[in-house]
Amino acid sequence: MTLIEANHVCVRFGGAEVLHDVSLGVERGEIVTIVGPNGSGKSTLLRALLGIVPLAQGEVRRAPGLRIGYVPQRLALDRSLPITVRRFLSLPQRVSAAAAAQALARVGLTGVDQLQMAALSGGQLQRVLLARALLSSPQLLVLDEPTQGLDQPGEAGFYRLIEDVRATTGAAVLMVSHDLHVVMAASDRVICLNGHVCCEGTPRVVSQAAEYRALFGLGTQGALALYQHAHDHEHAGGPHDHHHDHDQTHTHASGRHIHA
Repeated sequence: MTLIEANHVCVRFGGAEVLHDVSLGVERGEIVTIVGPNGSGKSTLLRALLGIVPLAQGEVRRAPGLRIGYVPQRLALDRSLPITVRRFLSLPQRVSAAAAAQALARVGLTGVDQLQMAALSGGQLQRVLLARALLSSPQLLVLDEPTQGLDQPGEAGFYRLIEDVRATTGAAVLMVSHDLHVVMAASDRVICLNGHVCCEGTPRVVSQAAEYRALFGLGTQGALALYQHAHDHEHAGGPHDHHHDHDQTHTHASGRHIHA
């Protein structure tokens, strides 16, 4: 069952076209990762899917009654503002202490409910944001660069957590990755975006590759992986022009696919 899909979506800001003819869908229970360079429209695409930005063309369809949990790219907190984790989880809708404790336990943060939000580490903050997203029992989790600013072990730990959430709740995951070279190894599909969909495919884990071990070490327990795709096409002209020589290969994260 398709939970959410974009059909030939275009988004313009002023006179600039940020997204051109983008089509994609997310099925129940799958993990889809979107990668692309800075300015490629990844966050704009998420906001278009969520209905936050208007479409110039195309349409977005959501399953009836679809419950979405959203983890933003960053949360700007005034460090002088006193707000505990427990109180934050009750914004904007109050939740019971039991529900808050259960959500925090699910993300591995038992006992932090009385800590100040401003006192959390980057990894703890991302887990609290995920806990808040899980309070609505979402069918789809949307995560906008959730591991930005985390070190490699923190990134790997967060990815393992997302994989566990998918396994235990059945929620689908649509994630934007900030890193062109590393994506979650458990991704069912990876979509390369640069104003439009360059290519997409099913990743495969390259756990035995020397390049994998050299880049990521042995401490990630398979949560991070290499991903390769080969472009054998060219993009000509327009605001999204990014020319690739034929058969130019880019190392991203686990798997190899070719878009002809």
